Amino acid sequence: MDNELREHKAKALLDNPLFQEAFDVLKEDLMGRWSQSGSTDLEARESIWLAMRLLEKIHSHVTSIIETGHMNKILDKQHPFI
Repeated sequence: MDNELREHKAKALLDNPLFQEAFDVLKEDLMGRWSQSGSTDLEARESIWLAMRLLEKIHSHVTSIIETGHMNKILDKQHPFI
């Protein structure tokens, strides 16, 4: 898949209300589980923390595809022979 198509598909994902809702619902659920977990339940808290980081990492990866595509377009305009 070429970079322009990847950028387009990543943007479509982030613009999709269902995709955004899924992230919001998961994040809210994880935060609820964390706040309800006992302070001594280290295994559950660690698992929730890892899930939160993974959720953020997925969102960041999709966002970086868009940003990379945007930067490539700018570089192509400024330096078309590089």
